[in-house]
Amino acid sequence: MRSRRLLPNLLPRLPKPTYLSAQIRQRSNLSAKSGHDAAESAAAADPARAVSLLAERNWFERINSEFAAPLRHLGPRFVVRALQQAAAEPLLCVRLYVWASRFGQHFARDRNVRRALGNALWRRGPVVLSSALVAEVQGCGCVISEELLCVLVESWGRLGLAHYAHEVFVQMPRLGLRPTTMVYNAVIAASVRAGAVDAAYLRFQQMPADGCCPDCFTYNALVHGVCRRGIVDEALRLVKQMEGAGIRPNVFTYTMLVDGFCNAGRAEDAVGVLEKMIEKGVEPTEATYRALVHGMFRSLGTDKAYRILSKWLESHPALHHRDAFHTLLYCLSKNDMAKEAVELVHKMSNKGYLLGNIMFGIVISCAAKCLELSYVCELVDDFIKKGGKPGFDVYILIIKSLLSCKDISKAQKYLSQMVSDGLFSSVTSYNMVIDCLSKADQVEMAKEIVKVMQESGFLPNLVTFNTLISGHSKLGNVHEAKAVLKMLMELGFMPDIITFTSLIEGLCHNHQLDDAFDCFNEMSKWGVRPNVQTYNVLICAFCSAGNVNKAIDLLNKMKMDGITPDVYSFNAPISSFCRMRKIDKAHKLFTDMLRYGVAPDSYTYNTLIKALCDERRVDEAKEILLSMESSSCIAANQHTHWSVVGALTKIGHFSEAGEFMNKLHKRNAHLGSSA
Repeated sequence: MRSRRLLPNLLPRLPKPTYLSAQIRQRSNLSAKSGHDAAESAAAADPARAVSLLAERNWFERINSEFAAPLRHLGPRFVVRALQQAAAEPLLCVRLYVWASRFGQHFARDRNVRRALGNALWRRGPVVLSSALVAEVQGCGCVISEELLCVLVESWGRLGLAHYAHEVFVQMPRLGLRPTTMVYNAVIAASVRAGAVDAAYLRFQQMPADGCCPDCFTYNALVHGVCRRGIVDEALRLVKQMEGAGIRPNVFTYTMLVDGFCNAGRAEDAVGVLEKMIEKGVEPTEATYRALVHGMFRSLGTDKAYRILSKWLESHPALHHRDAFHTLLYCLSKNDMAKEAVELVHKMSNKGYLLGNIMFGIVISCAAKCLELSYVCELVDDFIKKGGKPGFDVYILIIKSLLSCKDISKAQKYLSQMVSDGLFSSVTSYNMVIDCLSKADQVEMAKEIVKVMQESGFLPNLVTFNTLISGHSKLGNVHEAKAVLKMLMELGFMPDIITFTSLIEGLCHNHQLDDAFDCFNEMSKWGVRPNVQTYNVLICAFCSAGNVNKAIDLLNKMKMDGITPDVYSFNAPISSFCRMRKIDKAHKLFTDMLRYGVAPDSYTYNTLIKALCDERRVDEAKEILLSMESSSCIAANQHTHWSVVGALTKIGHFSEAGEFMNKLHKRNAHLGSSA
């Protein structure tokens, strides 16, 4: 006997809440009233307005009349915002920079202003220094300044236009500019960035003739260029020349040398540079240690790099090399060297150094993949005991692992620790844990977390309820799923596609196919359109119940409703037809599948090939096998070939069966040699 219709009683039409709407309207009126004056005052300082003026024919007069007075009070931050607004039109950015530079060097030389202009010129450029642009700038009573020229040159270097940068450099006198160290540096750096190190050297040698003295930036650009090319000895010569000129190498100089020696495979020299750097009183930065560690792992291999680096770190006080330890731990973890990473953590701990939460999370993520779960839990417990606070992701990782091992008590322990550490800071964080528990079939624990969530002042949302409904449905607890659905409706939420699909899945799991179909039909009344997953749940359920014709009807309805079926939509009925030995219908469905543009997977091919072989329709099986092997995404496995070999043997085609076996052996041998 069929049960009563599911949805009409379960999903009553609730009136829309009006109190909240009234609050929102009231708040909007207040904000409109109080923000009126603010809007008027902001109009004069609107970056979008400034950008629109820059696009006009008489742009200089317009922007000067409206923004000259406010700009003095707004400062460089306003220029940065306007440059970001105009980033899609780099010429407008140049106009803005030229105009703003008239109001002082603090606009022209501001680092953030130059960076915003440089990014626009690089991403949407190039902007060439044409005669028309020069005439436009000079016509406004402005000049192409040294600062603007340097930003343009830098953008050309980033775009690989070093040759053009040199051409403009030669034409500088026409712009009323003479070469300075800053301009030389820009051209040299642009050449190095574009890979033209020889051109950079030519400008470097020309500097004294123009009365310009190289500075630290000049030498660093050249050191960077030769190190990138692997000419490390030339980099050392430059550093000596630099020191001979009374210029002290800085942290960037040494960092580039370290990276260069690592790239050249000279690991000991790289360590020597770091030692010399420390002796000279130059403090290494995180970038220095990162260059050393990553460079060694890249050039020496993981095992050798770890041996050398760990030995070097042990001979130095740990607290002075936190960045080195962190980088080494990162490389070990990313290379799945969990044992070595944990060993290094213990060494650091013995020297009184406790890992930060982020780095500890990276190590634990590696350890959870490679080591015993009990040992990973010990690491977490020890970290907590020493005052560490694992992050949210670490707890989720451990809890998921424990739930998969059915160690519920330990999972509950870490959940309690998460609550006490205050890691639940939003509805999203609660939902992640609820989802984790529901997928592990621990729906009752998930409901307890919902209670904790409510007691902490967080209201469940639709995702929360959908997760619980899905969890109950997968367990076949339709009654509990209905109770959650009722609660969802009472709180004013409307069911969505996930709600319906989860509920239909639960009903199918509980063999209540009539109710599941009623639920499916009710979806349109609630303005919810079924998707391919909804159809697939019902198609699989009807096929499992032996009602494959109903499944085919649903498949046809899906196509008529404009929903594209996927491989799972076809696999279930094909498999059912094969079990029923209705091979022709299965084969026809397979053909329809190809015609519809749905690519079969290995399950589709194997099911059909085995069924054809069982019916001794070997020629058709071979045809489909050939189609399978011609697919670049799917490889025929050993069982597929053995099905054909067995069928050939049964019909007495021993010679052909032998050929298939030889082909299979050759393929396996080829795969073995490739591995």
